[in-house]
Amino acid sequence: MATSDVGISMGGLGSDVAIETADVIIQTDQPSKIAKAIKIGRSARRIVWQNIGLAFGVKAVVLGAGGLATMWEAVFADVGVALLAIINAVRLQKMKWK
Repeated sequence: MATSDVGISMGGLGSDVAIETADVIIQTDQPSKIAKAIKIGRSARRIVWQNIGLAFGVKAVVLGAGGLATMWEAVFADVGVALLAIINAVRLQKMKWK
């Protein structure tokens, strides 16, 4: 498992060594939870790319527009993007994973 790309261990019946070296640990002994974990991972990756695009977009418009923004406007834009990214990421917790 240590040389694999992704290691998955079942928490209930898995050995302690397998649980410590695994990348993903499923607490119950239900292999059907693997599909759910993959779905959550894909959603998380999509939200990360949205946040990266938002951050680069705002920086290109506010900061890259010929230097028209003052230092305070740039700081407020950066903090605003950080707050929007956090709010966007919180959507993962509110999703219903069935």
